Amino acid sequence: MEKHKPKKVIIMGAAGRDFHNFLRFYKDNPNYDVVAFTATQISGIEKRKFPKQLAGKLYKRDIPIYPEAKLGELIKKHGIHEVVFAYSDVSYTYVAEKSAVVNAAGADFILMGPNTTMIKARKPVISVCAVRTGSGKSQTSRYIVGILKKLGKKSVIIRHPMPYGDLIKQEVQRFSSLSDLEKHNATIEEREDYEHHIRAGTVVYAGVDYEKILKQAEKEADVIVWDGGNNDFPFYKPDLHVVVADPLRPGHELTHYPGSVNARMADVVVINKENSARKGDIETVVGNIRSVNQKALVVHADSLVKIEKPNEVKGKRVLIVEDGPTMTHGNMSHGAGYVIAKQLGCKIVDPRKHAAGSIKETFRKFTHLKEVLPAMGYSKRQLKELEATINAAPCDAVIIGTPIDLSLFMNIDKPSYKVSYELKEKKPGLLERSIVSTLAVVSKKA
Repeated sequence: MEKHKPKKVIIMGAAGRDFHNFLRFYKDNPNYDVVAFTATQISGIEKRKFPKQLAGKLYKRDIPIYPEAKLGELIKKHGIHEVVFAYSDVSYTYVAEKSAVVNAAGADFILMGPNTTMIKARKPVISVCAVRTGSGKSQTSRYIVGILKKLGKKSVIIRHPMPYGDLIKQEVQRFSSLSDLEKHNATIEEREDYEHHIRAGTVVYAGVDYEKILKQAEKEADVIVWDGGNNDFPFYKPDLHVVVADPLRPGHELTHYPGSVNARMADVVVINKENSARKGDIETVVGNIRSVNQKALVVHADSLVKIEKPNEVKGKRVLIVEDGPTMTHGNMSHGAGYVIAKQLGCKIVDPRKHAAGSIKETFRKFTHLKEVLPAMGYSKRQLKELEATINAAPCDAVIIGTPIDLSLFMNIDKPSYKVSYELKEKKPGLLERSIVSTLAVVSKKA
């Protein structure tokens, strides 16, 4: 009898979900041979390889990572049977276009689901995900950690992966102090998601191998809080699935992948930023959620935006720096910094005229960006280009709308002012009651 040949596979990703799907399903699976990964969204990551040391006993070589533009060529060259789509925060039109590229080249197009990719934890898991990047996951996860502290529960944050460096060194990362950010060479995007938790005294885990990460985190936590990335669904099976929706982008809860998966799976939907949204748009989001999910508790919330020393910024010429992913593949034209600038009657400087290096390419690619500068910093070089762009802008002050204070690790040659934002439930106590009841149910099962 002829020996069964494994199916040849390519995984399309952006250094996160792609690696998780590989480790969860394909590693040590003799029925498949992952020939390559392709990469998009994050600049520079396609020049790396997935190391054989992490790939398992079936792989005697590193697995190459190619630019996604080569996908059709790779399918034909290697006789690929299946292509797995494994990144997030894209429209369903985009997903269908990619499936057309794959099918036209002869391969099957695969979307892997929760049953295949989620890991079951021994400790209770509360997941915080969203329908789009920039909906307010970070402020919601901070709020939930605060509730758990009030309940006397020690929580540990496990963050959706952003391993853009040495994957072997990043297999399991633990952040308990700000010095750990330096130790692990954290990018701006990583700092934006980790630093506020660390400052609040909460340990953060991230990395590449999320089974190993979970085993280590469970040793020091009563409750695991999954802090999701983009609009992806969790890597761990949640006991309470909290999903944040954004009425500033009404309709996106149904039109973007895999955010609409989250909308359908949610136990709780937090409709955030209602203080900045139109009533009709809030009603649209509620109606769309109810059309696909009748069981979820809907929590209405405001995002409270503040800036330090507002009188020093009022009426000034300002450059606004906003959260990078939210502005780019999140398709937002502005964020919290812009909101504050408008409230204070500031004159907004156009950042496009002063963009340096790869920041110019960011503006060419994301043409909806006109009045804000996305905080791009996936490498030391790009961080320098961001610094050069900020310093070239003719303004009186810089408004920093990112989750972290950029002035702490770059030299900004003009006064800068940090914006902060916090979640506020319109009917306080709804999230706490959901958490209490969930932990009670999990305790009974145990």
